[in-house]
Amino acid sequence: MIPFRNTWPYETIQNDVYVAECPYCSQENILIPIRKHELQEIHEGRKRLLVFPCCHNKTMLIDVDRDYILADQPLRKAPQV
Repeated sequence: MIPFRNTWPYETIQNDVYVAECPYCSQENILIPIRKHELQEIHEGRKRLLVFPCCHNKTMLIDVDRDYILADQPLRKAPQV
């Protein structure tokens, strides 16, 4: 099962890929350096290093679907108990 904490939502506008908020620095409306056509390659098994342009944090993308990117590390904070 895919851990939800390793996912992050994204949007596509034409050929550009955006995230509403950076999972590391919380800056809003970030254009990430991935093109729409690369999403299919990632989904087919090609891993891709993603460097967020706002804070230069890095994560390895291992899969995507129509709504979320899947990383090899947690992108969401653990819920407080």
